[in-house]
Amino acid sequence: MTVRPPAGPTAGAIESAASAPSAPSASSGAVSASLVVSPVASVDALLALLAGQRYLADTSLATVLYLGLRLGKPILLEGEAGVGKTEVAKVLAAGLGRRLIRLQCYEGLDVASALYEWDFARQMLEIRLAEAAGPVERAALATTLYSERFLLRRPLLDAVTGDPAGAPVLLIDELDRTDEPFEAFLLEILSDFQVSIPELGTVRAPAPPIVILTSNRTREIHDALKRRCLYHWIDYPDAARELAILTARAPEVPARLAAQIVAFVHKLRASDLFKLPGVAETLDWGQALVALGCVELDPETVNATLGVLLKYQDDLAKITGAPASALVDAARGTG
Repeated sequence: MTVRPPAGPTAGAIESAASAPSAPSASSGAVSASLVVSPVASVDALLALLAGQRYLADTSLATVLYLGLRLGKPILLEGEAGVGKTEVAKVLAAGLGRRLIRLQCYEGLDVASALYEWDFARQMLEIRLAEAAGPVERAALATTLYSERFLLRRPLLDAVTGDPAGAPVLLIDELDRTDEPFEAFLLEILSDFQVSIPELGTVRAPAPPIVILTSNRTREIHDALKRRCLYHWIDYPDAARELAILTARAPEVPARLAAQIVAFVHKLRASDLFKLPGVAETLDWGQALVALGCVELDPETVNATLGVLLKYQDDLAKITGAPASALVDAARGTG
């Protein structure tokens, strides 16, 4: 039995395109952002909110985040892996009491995986049950099959659906892993924050979600998408801030050991390595050393645990042994 989708939106399901107020087109890139009510009063308040979630941001990052909230614009965060880009969205959602919706990007990500798809298995079962029950009215069955009951919401559709707690935080993580066609599709979503479903109509966000995009810059993000966003590069923190981060995130690490860890990692980042350790590796290493009962850096323990900091064999071969011992001596002198 063949059942075709209904010709138009199902009445009362989702706002239809015909009845919806028209949104200003942003295809030209010239639409200016209007001010919205920010959930935080100032940059300082946002710094305090992030610190309350044990995320110690600098003023420049907090300013960009505040402007994103105030202007209702997406925020694109770039930087090396492990510097805390993804964590920004997590702590922002937790601090604001909003739902976090995460779209993890990967090569080959398509619209169905990111937006929505129909639950074909349940639709086929519904058809079989309808046939077993007796004569089938095809038009009524089609309307049933292409209703919200059989709609599988993916992250982007979920993000433009109303939430009583307020607009959710949408994290589009590692955008650089996708391809340019997906970027073009994403550009349309970020312009109007609405989704058209042929069988149901248009889903429009009652309030734009708070959008955080991250990229490790394995490739360049297209200029058209960047123009839709506020941009910030998250660099490795200086020693004082990284020590404060380690103390906040891993308070079990003794103060002297924490100072030596940060000194070692900063000297290690000055080396010619394929992949420098990020803040995430610093935190992992601190917890690993505490688990081993270490109270001070020593060459033997450092050489045995370098795999927590360095993830490539060439980097390990370059640092293991005498170079690591020299770094330990320098770090102990600092700590």
